[in-house]
Amino acid sequence: MPPRHFRSMLDLSTQELSELLNTALAIKRDGCGPELSGQVLALVFEKPSLRTRVAFEVAMHRLGGRAVYLGQHEVGTGEREPVRDVARVLARMVQGIAARTYAHSTVAEFARWSDVPVVNALSSEEHPCQALADLLSLHERFGSLRGLRLAYVGQGNNVARSLAIGCVLAGIEFRLASPRGYGLSEADLTMARAAGGDGTIVQTEDPHEAVSDAAAVYTDVWASMGDEHKLASRVESFRPFRVDEELLASAPPDALVMHDLPAHRGEEITDEVIESPRSIVFDQAENRVHTQQAVLLSLLGPGD
Repeated sequence: MPPRHFRSMLDLSTQELSELLNTALAIKRDGCGPELSGQVLALVFEKPSLRTRVAFEVAMHRLGGRAVYLGQHEVGTGEREPVRDVARVLARMVQGIAARTYAHSTVAEFARWSDVPVVNALSSEEHPCQALADLLSLHERFGSLRGLRLAYVGQGNNVARSLAIGCVLAGIEFRLASPRGYGLSEADLTMARAAGGDGTIVQTEDPHEAVSDAAAVYTDVWASMGDEHKLASRVESFRPFRVDEELLASAPPDALVMHDLPAHRGEEITDEVIESPRSIVFDQAENRVHTQQAVLLSLLGPGD
């Protein structure tokens, strides 16, 4: 049987998402043993990282294994040698691969050629590991996910796409507010709505409408890594979507504030808001470790 991969939130069923979050909660509460003793995870990263790299390395260490970091200057995927060769070589040396890439097709190609599980550690299309940590952070605060309203204000990017799918699976109402032309495509919305859960997605161009009655308000940078050159042309369109006190006045007073970091303070979110008591951005960052432990156990653990 070919290995199971975690390329997208679409790789999960509603039940599997629930099990991963419950496992992560248990690990955070009770710790974990060396279930992956002797196993090695290769981190193949085309993009730099703080949270993703450290979370995977800490996760493998706590599970009794280890991670080997391979930057683009060392591997040169698609340049120094083709992805299919890198995947097949690594699969003979390690038990899993976490790939952080520019193109989503690179993650897909790793999964096609690898004989060991491949985890999407970020791609142009999705950031499923981040979405898991975000859902865990909400679960901790509210005790349940079903019926929550999550407002996402900003660009319909890889994080928004993974969250949209995750919210449908978890029974959350996902409200995406983006400037015209910067939201998720109709194909993205159709794909997410077909994920199998009973959550819903609403897309609007009005950020105040999106945050009304929201349990949490989420934002991300206005230009993703690799697209920084596009920021100047977007500022005017995105300025009304900045998460500041004026926008949050349209949200419930107890609404949480979320950001996947790194944040461009003063652009998509103000310093005042990110440092406020309602901000849970550092809970999200910490929870990357616990959810990535849960993912690694599900893919590499005994009996899998």
